[in-house]
Amino acid sequence: MAPQAFFDYKQFDYEKPLITLDEIRKLNAQRHEMEQLTGIVWVDEENHGVIGYKDITDDEFWIKGHMPGFPLMPGVLMCEAAAQLAAFYARKYGLLKDGDYLGFGGMESVRFRSPVYPPARLIICARAARLRRIRAEFDFQGFVDDQLIFHGRMIGVPISRDRNPES
Repeated sequence: MAPQAFFDYKQFDYEKPLITLDEIRKLNAQRHEMEQLTGIVWVDEENHGVIGYKDITDDEFWIKGHMPGFPLMPGVLMCEAAAQLAAFYARKYGLLKDGDYLGFGGMESVRFRSPVYPPARLIICARAARLRRIRAEFDFQGFVDDQLIFHGRMIGVPISRDRNPES
């Protein structure tokens, strides 16, 4: 049985996001093909919830090589979109005390329920499940056309730009 949606994501205006791509870029480092968020429509600081989306177009970088003639969005990119949403939230609202970015620490219980074909709008809901100084866990769900597409839990860990290659 599919889990219920965390939030009522249908009530928001996706044509006028609360947080635009330009604002996302101020905190998330991904650029060009690796940008997997288009906007964020809702933030609940008190309960650590966030809703964002990725508009999937007919000219995504993966279309040429991922199932030529039958393009479907790679699951790893769906997970990346969810991770970018959680990372933005974690940085914007200071969930981790160290690091410049929230990086992948792992994924748990990820399930894909249906493919995503371009063009589409992938709506992503995320909520913090467990927060510590050096680790943040977020549950996430993705929807297209009011259908649950994927869900799971991600583990985020702080990553710092300040690295010593000799250590």
